Order: sequence, then C-alpha cells, then structure tokens
Amino acid sequence: MKKIILTAFAAMTLISVSAAEPFWLGGDISGTTADEARGHYTKNAEGVVTETTQLMKDYGMNATRLRVWVDPKGGFSSPADVLEMAKRSQALGMPVMIDFHYSDWWADPGKQNPPKAWTGLDVKQTAEALADHTRKTLQLLKDNGIDVKWVQIGNETTHGFLWPMGRFEENPENYALLTKAGCEAAKEVYPEAKTIIHLDDGFNQELYDRVFDSLKANGVEWDIIGMSVYPYWAMEGNKEESEIMTLVDSIANINHLKSKYGTDVMIVETGVDARKPEEGKQFIAALVKAAQKLTDGACTGVFYWAPEIDADAAYHLGAFSEGKPTAIMEAFREAAR
Repeated sequence: MKKIILTAFAAMTLISVSAAEPFWLGGDISGTTADEARGHYTKNAEGVVTETTQLMKDYGMNATRLRVWVDPKGGFSSPADVLEMAKRSQALGMPVMIDFHYSDWWADPGKQNPPKAWTGLDVKQTAEALADHTRKTLQLLKDNGIDVKWVQIGNETTHGFLWPMGRFEENPENYALLTKAGCEAAKEVYPEAKTIIHLDDGFNQELYDRVFDSLKANGVEWDIIGMSVYPYWAMEGNKEESEIMTLVDSIANINHLKSKYGTDVMIVETGVDARKPEEGKQFIAALVKAAQKLTDGACTGVFYWAPEIDADAAYHLGAFSEGKPTAIMEAFREAAR
C-alpha cells in the first residue's frame, strides 16, 4: 500500500502550504465521559492510565471535536457534558469544534431524528428552536471562557437533517432554512468562529456539488466544507475500489470545492480498521500529508473520529487496542513534528 500511495503522490503536483495558523490535527473524543462513567479509561503505550484529552495531545493532536445532543438519555453529550470536555481541552490549549447533531441521539446519513422537544413544530418554529439551542449551548461555553474555533451545523447532513421536514431530497428549501438559522445563531455568539457544513463520502464530487449548489442558491453562507473520509465504508459500499482511490478522489474533491465555492475544507471525520494498525497508520499518514501538501492550503485539518475506541469493539474504526494506542496514532505524532 505504501508503494501505491507514494506513486500516487508522485503523479500529483506538490504544492507547499504557507498557512497563517497551524494545520489542525484533532480527535472527536465525545464519548470520553460516558466511558469514564462505565469505569473505562484510556492508557498510554506503556499501559499507564492517562486522561483521553491529554493522551490525544501527547500524540500530536492540537484540537478537539465534541458532539452536542439536545436532550440525551443519561446526559452524555448534552451541553453541560460538552462544557466539561471543552474545559479539559481548553486547559491544554486545544481549541474545540462543536458538532451540533440537532437530535437527542446519533445523527448521520441514515438517520436524522428531530429532538423529542421539537415534535409538532412547523419549519419556522423548528428554525427558531434550532437557533435557540445553538445560541444557548455556545453562550454556555463562551461564559466559561471556551475557545470555540469551529461550529458544525448538523452532522453528516448528506440527506439534510431534522427529517422529514429538512430532508434534502424532498425539502431542500427547508434544509437550507434550518442550516442558515444555525449558521447565523453561531455567529451571534462567536462571530469569529468558522461555520462548517458536513457531508459524508468525501470522494463524491457530484454529491458535494448537488448539496452545496442548492444551499448556495437558497442563500446559505458557510465558512468551511466539512467532509468524512472513510476508506473502509467507501469500499464496503462498493463506492470506491481501494483505499488509495478513496484518498486520491477525496483530495481531488477538496481542490475542486475550494476552486468552485472559494471556501476552505476540513476532513472532520476519518477512521481506519484498527485491527490492521500498520496499514491504518500508512493511510492516515498519507491522508494527512496529502491534505497538507496537495491542496494549496484549501484543507485546514484532519480529525479522527473516536480514536479511543478499541479494535475489538463492535465499531472497528477506532485507533486503540486493549485500551492503548495502536500504531495508527503514531501517524498524528509524526505529522505534528
């Protein structure tokens, strides 16, 4: 795989990046407090228990991504819980990305369920509730001195969100209206924060054109296009033939999006099969290098989703095994040097 990746790099034009700020390397470690409540703590490579945020910094990460649910069962990923995690990140000098799911639980391309408290609202009322939730959550963080650098309006909203009202395919105007409400609310509290609209399948240029053309036509303004890049799911779904093609097509799409819309792009989620850590390390190292060197500064960061999850868990795309980091995490440490 390494030889293939290096060959692909040689076929691209190498462009140096001169950025005014660091290239962002982060992890979405939103599940940390829930793990701790169950008595599960991360360890360093020597087996010493180490707080997860600190461990991410030790491996070269310089930012943290945290999801927000509206009224989650058990309180994990609630605004108050997010504040707890944001404080840990802030203490380590790591700015945070706040990822609004606008749901009481997981939101992704396969499910975008409205919060129970918003049941029965029309689209205008839902937009108001969404804006209010966004403002209150961010104000809580601001009042506690948290550096929120990015605000993500919805999570993997490939098919819109708050279904069926805001489903993109059936109600693109509603999807745009709700997205715009979130973006504007975020700017009210953190005017300098970058708003992000996030889709999955980062290699799929047609998808991004279709969604962002519609949002733009409906008056939505954003700062950054967020994308997920998962070679495992791309190949599992027969959407890409290999890991390297997933990488190459995603980088090509980043350059296309920057040229077309004039806004930066971030890989806000990635992950590889932790059961094959050496291969995973090669892919993440190649992805970060390509994002840094082959996009002329268009890509401003790479975030790994739930690196603290073990390889033998039901979800195999973490970066740990038996509670300790695998070689995958070394890709971030090496990139940070």
